[in-house]
Amino acid sequence: MMTWLREYLSKMRGTTRGTPPRVSNHEILWSWIGGFLGIAAVAWVNQLFFVGLDLSLMIGSFGSSAVLLYGAVRSPLAQPRNLVGGHFLSALVGVICWKLLHEYPWLAEAMAVATAIAVMHATRTLHPPAGATALIAVIGSSEVHRLGFLFVLVPVTLGSLILLAVAVLVNNLTKTRQYPEIWF
Repeated sequence: MMTWLREYLSKMRGTTRGTPPRVSNHEILWSWIGGFLGIAAVAWVNQLFFVGLDLSLMIGSFGSSAVLLYGAVRSPLAQPRNLVGGHFLSALVGVICWKLLHEYPWLAEAMAVATAIAVMHATRTLHPPAGATALIAVIGSSEVHRLGFLFVLVPVTLGSLILLAVAVLVNNLTKTRQYPEIWF
C-alpha cells in the first residue's frame, strides 16, 4: 500500500524542470494583435446587432479561446474543428443539462462540464474553453436561460465563427505562422 501511495504522490512532482521557453517578441506582438482583433470583432458585431436586446454575443469562454487561437496557433486544441465543434457541442450539452437538472444547480453544473468533456473527447473536438461554455449555459443569467437552444447558435456558434475568421486572416499575415494546421 505504501509503495502505491509513494508512486502516486511522486507523479505530482512533474517530469521536467525549469520554466517554459520564452517566445519571441514578434510572436508576442502577433498574439496580441490577434487577441485584440478577435475579441474586438466579436464585440463590434455585438455592438452593431445585439445592443438593446436580451442577448450578448460576448461570453467569457471566448477570452480563453482567443489565447489558444492567437497565442498557441499550432495547438491541436486551437484548430477550427475543435474551436467551433467544441463550443457548439458544449453549449448544447449545457443547455440540455440546465433544462433537465435546473432544480439541482450543483448537479447541472457538474453534469454539464463532465459531459461536455466526454462529448468533445468522443467527437475529437476537445477545446478547453468550451468547458466554460457548458458551464455558462447552466450558471448564466436568466437571459441566457431564456435563450434556451438559441444560446447554442447565438452567441456561441456565431461568436466562434467570428473568432475563427479573424484567426485565419491574422495568423497568416506573418511568415512565422500558418493557421489552421487542419480544418477537419
